[in-house]
Amino acid sequence: MPSPRSRGPRLALAGAAVLTVLTLTACEPEDGSTDPASGAPTAAAPASASATAAPAPTTAPAKSPAAATGSPAGKRTVVEAQRAGSLQRYTGAGAVSDVPVDPGEMRDGMHLVVAEYAKSGQATGRRTLVVAVDNVPEDPNKRREHLWRGLIDYALQHGSTGTPTTATPYAPGPLGGSLECLSLPASASATDVLCGWADASTAAVALFPATTPDAAARDFAAMRADLEH
Repeated sequence: MPSPRSRGPRLALAGAAVLTVLTLTACEPEDGSTDPASGAPTAAAPASASATAAPAPTTAPAKSPAAATGSPAGKRTVVEAQRAGSLQRYTGAGAVSDVPVDPGEMRDGMHLVVAEYAKSGQATGRRTLVVAVDNVPEDPNKRREHLWRGLIDYALQHGSTGTPTTATPYAPGPLGGSLECLSLPASASATDVLCGWADASTAAVALFPATTPDAAARDFAAMRADLEH
């Protein structure tokens, strides 16, 4: 049994230890973690991002007006212009009154233009026939090919002769897309020309009687500026 004289120092040491423990406890973080190297309290480690951080909100890219309505970019419509290029719409005797060329599938919201154009004051002779559609649901180039086949049949039944040549590309003008022309040569001096354009949503063809492919391409590009808006 220790003597009273030896118990004095031991009690003093025990009191000091208790005081140290209380001091450390007051300084420790709530989760009780300490730095194992220094004995100092450490900040609680953050939980993994997958467990605590909500995913960053995804902001949808802004849509252009065309995309917001479900319409393709660059969408245009075709119209029955009273004047197209240098030609006037013909509505006199014998003017086309039906749809002479199968336009292909027509859906709600699509427009079909079938019109004849002639020089101002022209009352007789063959005229320029235009067939155009917009809001084409498939590749407009394929719709143009479909219109061309129908227009070739129409031309061969209405004065054109010969075998169609290969289509040649020409400058489409400010509306872009593509413009091509082919001819139905009847003779060296009399050639009927079929031109067609196609862009993001429209396709059109035209039959120009007794001209040249170069002249027809220039005329059709000028007419297109009035026929397509």
